[in-house]
Amino acid sequence: MITVNEYFEGHLKSLGAEWNGCPFTTGVVLPGTYELSTTKEEHLTVTVGILEVRLPGNDWHAVDCGHTAIVPAGVKFGLRTEGVCSYLCWYK
Repeated sequence: MITVNEYFEGHLKSLGAEWNGCPFTTGVVLPGTYELSTTKEEHLTVTVGILEVRLPGNDWHAVDCGHTAIVPAGVKFGLRTEGVCSYLCWYK
């Protein structure tokens, strides 16, 4: 089954599914700054563009195409971009 997710008035959209029992989403983020929260550990790999991630107690960190940010479970974190980006996120 594929799930469709839309956040921030359509500025972040994703499709979700499972592969070998591991849930994942792939999505597109429009320019802006967003605050998200996690329930599981997230492995967020940028597939197009550059996303900046701010984990609790840290500064913004740029994650460019092909690189991954790991976001712990149970936290709120910042996400921002100046251009359109896409990502793949695995939930552990």
